[in-house]
Amino acid sequence: MLYIMKKTHLTKTRFSNLELSDSIVKSLKQAGYVECTPIQDKTLPLSLRGKDVAGQAQTGTGKTAAFLLATFQHLINDESEKICNPRALILAPTRELAIQIHKDALQLGKLLNFKLALIYGGTDYKKQQDSLKGNIDIVIGTPGRVIDFQRQNVLNLNNIQVTVMDEADRMFDLGFIKDIRYLLRRMPPPEKRLNLLFSATLSYKVTELAYEHMNSPELVKIEQEEVTSKAITQSAFCPANDQKIPLLLGLLKKHQPERSIVFVNTKRCAEQLDGYLVANGYKVAVLSGDVPQDKRQRLLNDFQENRVNLMIATDVAARGLHIAAVSHVINYDLPQDAADYVHRIGRTARFGTTGIAFSFICEDYAYSMPDIEEYIDDKILVNAITEDLLETDIKQPAKRPPRNSNYQGKKPHSANKKTYKPRTQANPVADPANKIVETKEAKPIVEKPTVETSTVEKALVPESPQ
Repeated sequence: MLYIMKKTHLTKTRFSNLELSDSIVKSLKQAGYVECTPIQDKTLPLSLRGKDVAGQAQTGTGKTAAFLLATFQHLINDESEKICNPRALILAPTRELAIQIHKDALQLGKLLNFKLALIYGGTDYKKQQDSLKGNIDIVIGTPGRVIDFQRQNVLNLNNIQVTVMDEADRMFDLGFIKDIRYLLRRMPPPEKRLNLLFSATLSYKVTELAYEHMNSPELVKIEQEEVTSKAITQSAFCPANDQKIPLLLGLLKKHQPERSIVFVNTKRCAEQLDGYLVANGYKVAVLSGDVPQDKRQRLLNDFQENRVNLMIATDVAARGLHIAAVSHVINYDLPQDAADYVHRIGRTARFGTTGIAFSFICEDYAYSMPDIEEYIDDKILVNAITEDLLETDIKQPAKRPPRNSNYQGKKPHSANKKTYKPRTQANPVADPANKIVETKEAKPIVEKPTVETSTVEKALVPESPQ
């Protein structure tokens, strides 16, 4: 079944008209949810009747609620009191997404008596282990940590009644498919559980996984009328490398975004921007691969609760996170993968709102723009860089000592004294060919998102509790 998502965000189907318990409907009303999104409208009637579903939908379309509500209702319908827990397992490819699913589950199920456990790698090993000791109904986690606890007999999968795989395409991209198959083979057979799979794309490999480990799943595809939402105003600039920071500061000063995300490709660039933005009076959260998990979650909470309104992020934050009310997305570095461009700007204009996306077509990453425009099947307007857009009063960041344990207070290299002298640039719109700047043959390396490495492909050794 293929459905096209229209401009209207919600359907006419109300949650109260579905086969949901009164407590679930009441929780939804308290959270402000009355009508279904298209993916909820098409999948919930199937899953609530016990049918397996493989759903295709982009982030921000309500698929998390679709599988959480189905999971809750399935467990409510089971009145057996002798079944040992846990009864449901929800798998996510990244720690951040697992945390977000857990947060949504607490909100949507706050009037229910289900006990939830959240397990993921990188932190809180003993605490997570202890959380599984008891009558846990639903486990939400990443594949690596789930396998770890299963092998240590801390987590028993013999009584799983509901299995959810979120962002299945991302599972493949990150090398988790062997982990997923390992876990599915240690659960009851597919016909004895409800199986739900959701993915941004139902590719051949994802569909194959569905048919292999699910019970005759219904395929539901929700496709938008366009790859990128019309609610996002997209435009670009063509700065020289020494104009990027002045332009960024100028745009922030001019637009005064309520909540914005600046995407970069490397941790080094994130650190550099952090220094300049902090020096110029901005409160900034940096979300990159080397940020410890506990700190990363604190930064996300600060950002979502408006204690910080500007986030610098690598692509670790581009998928799966539900960050509400992001008004502006700035691609300080263009992504190498065109699909990542869509995921990045999709952080704004969520759930019927509008948003603005700026992209810098700089000397290092200009080669990405033709692929992006081909992927979205649209031309991105290139704006002129005028003098008023370039911040001239730029405070320099505090100098950091070299990353050397033997540092003795030596003066930093002269390269650190580089200042940015903004220069104006002619409008490149007149000739579209001018918007792509010739670059060197060598391409920069884009930082990979922070995820657990595949457990099955490693030696079958339990994760260290440290």
